Amino acid sequence: MTDHVARVMEQWRRERPDLDPSPQGVIARLHRVGLRLTEELVAVYAEHGLGEGEFDVLATLRRQGPPYALTPGDLAAQTMVTTGAVTKRVDRCIAQGWVTRAVSADDARGRVIALTDAGRELIDGAFTAHMANEHRLLEVFTAAELEQLAGLLQRWAEDLGA
Repeated sequence: MTDHVARVMEQWRRERPDLDPSPQGVIARLHRVGLRLTEELVAVYAEHGLGEGEFDVLATLRRQGPPYALTPGDLAAQTMVTTGAVTKRVDRCIAQGWVTRAVSADDARGRVIALTDAGRELIDGAFTAHMANEHRLLEVFTAAELEQLAGLLQRWAEDLGA
């Protein structure tokens, strides 16, 4: 059975026999899988009333352990988005009562974003569902294949500086 990417590569082989389109076999498929995974992941977030950004903020704060708090700069660094994007995400979470923004005890000019009890309860439920979803999405692979795939992706990410 031939997939879309294989058909595209064959077209390029026919039209440009001077070029090797084989990288598309990995990169195009990885891109297509990434788009599909995003759809599958955000569907679970939505079941909990969360968007991707809110899930990211709550999960990042939750995994810090008590007191479940970070500065906006640390939150931006750990979620790999700009401080402006963090501000928008945090504002949405504050409006829902999931986090608070308070003056830092260490620096009166600084702020700290902290998970509320409601936010912690929400993210604990959402993360449980998220992990079940990720396990479901990976059921196609054996444990050995998953270990190999994770290692290959880690090596590639490190080489790309990602």
